[in-house]
Order: sequence, then C-alpha cells, then structure tokens
Amino acid sequence: MNTVSHINLVKLCVGAEAVEDLTAWQKMRAGGDPDYEPRHVTRMWPKREEELLNGGSLYWVFKGVILARQRVVRLDEVVREDGIRRCGLVLDREVVRTHAAPRRPFQGWRYLKPEDAPRDLPKGRQGESELPRELETALAEIGIL
Repeated sequence: MNTVSHINLVKLCVGAEAVEDLTAWQKMRAGGDPDYEPRHVTRMWPKREEELLNGGSLYWVFKGVILARQRVVRLDEVVREDGIRRCGLVLDREVVRTHAAPRRPFQGWRYLKPEDAPRDLPKGRQGESELPRELETALAEIGIL
C-alpha cells in the first residue's frame, strides 16, 4: 500500500505571456520528434522527490496567474559545461489548463500542496481562449475563478 501523498511545484513561466506561448515553445523544441519530452532545468533538486513523482505537476504562472500545469514524469540529472549538477524536470507533453489562481512574484520554484492547487478546467474548455488577463486576475483575486 502506497501511503505517500503527492506534492506539486509552482514556477513562473518566464518569457511567456500566455499558455499558447509555452505550448508553441515546447512544440518548436520538439521539432516533430514523437518521443520528445519537455524538460525544465532548475538549479535545485526537490527534496520531496518521491512525493513529486507520485502524481505531482508543475503549475505554470503567467503574468502573476497560474493558468496551466504539466505532470512531472521524472527527474533527470543535468550537468552542463560548468560541471554543476542540476535537476531536469521531465514533463508530460500535455499542457492542462487550470482555473486562474493569482500568485505573487517569486524566484525559482515553490512547493504547492494539492489542496492549494487550482482545479483543472473541464475537458471541453481546455481549448478556449483566455479571458483578458486583467479580468481573469481580478476575478481570481476575489475568488470567482
């Protein structure tokens, strides 16, 4: 019996203004390779690795609002030219849109408890365009989204 619950990560999606920017960038990186696995490299290795790999996701923050997530598939060790060991967060290719949830700016990544994570949008709404950012943020701040 597995009694380990899961934990998520939350990270700013730097350089992207919308979920479509993230998906376009990952599609470009894949270059048509059907075996491509999106990966985000970070300096710190999560100490709660077992919980993260037990169903956790990386929740992406766009312009101060969580709008999407990707399931964390595994963690790869990445050593670049400088010889420093880093963590490659290997992600599922599916980018799942979530209800909007405001987040204050922060550096790196943070743990996100499952009960604090925004719910996924219903499958039928995954492809919908976003509300204007200001409206979505305002609605999320007052708890409507």
